[in-house]
Amino acid sequence: MRDAYGELRGAGGEVVAVGTGSPRLGRAFVDDYAIPYPVLVDPEGEAARVASLVEMPFWRMFHPSSWSGTVRAWKAGHRIGEPGARVTQLGASFVVGPGPKLHYAHRDAHSADHPPLDALLAALRQ
Repeated sequence: MRDAYGELRGAGGEVVAVGTGSPRLGRAFVDDYAIPYPVLVDPEGEAARVASLVEMPFWRMFHPSSWSGTVRAWKAGHRIGEPGARVTQLGASFVVGPGPKLHYAHRDAHSADHPPLDALLAALRQ
C-alpha cells in the first residue's frame, strides 16, 4: 500500500493500517518502512473481530499457496520483523464510504494474499 499510496489518494481514498502489535511495534513499522499513512495498533484483535477476519492455523503460514508471495516479498527486500501479538491473524482490505457504505472487501486467504491494486482503485472510482 505504501508504494501505491499516492495513486490511492489521487483516486479519492485514504489508507489506514491496523496492526496486531504494540504501539512500539507500530512506530517501528512506520519508521522502518517510511509509511506515509496512519497506522493503528490493536493487540486485542477487536478490529479483526468486527471485520470478521479469521486466524489461520500456524501450519498454513508455510502453505504452498503463500510461497510465491513470500518469494516476491523477499526479493523486494521485505523481511519479517518482530512479530505482533497475533502472528496467525489474516488481514483484509476494505474500501468504505463516504458514509457507512462498503464498496469493496478483500479478506486474505493466506499470508501472501493481497487485493489487486486495480480492484481497489476501481472501487474508489465508483
